[in-house]
Amino acid sequence: MDALKATLPAGTVSGAPKIRAMRRIYELETEKRGVYAGAIGYLSATGDMDFAIAIRTMILKNQTAYVQAGAGIVYDSIAQNEYQETINKAKSMTRIGELRP
Repeated sequence: MDALKATLPAGTVSGAPKIRAMRRIYELETEKRGVYAGAIGYLSATGDMDFAIAIRTMILKNQTAYVQAGAGIVYDSIAQNEYQETINKAKSMTRIGELRP
């Protein structure tokens, strides 16, 4: 479990240098991430574990779906392109809500 805790938050969703990037995220993001960018998986009674980073999520609460997706921001990123990438990733999640049994 110590190994898992040492890797979170993952650099792929926090940035680098990690401590400074995490401070900027805290300062700039107006909403808490919740499960987004967290670890989802299992830890067995024998100590085996398997986890993945939640980078595209949908939370259902009171019949409302909240979708989260992101893009990788780097030095030469173009804001509009990164925004569109985020929208494109979220579309796959919003289509789930259109499915009918």
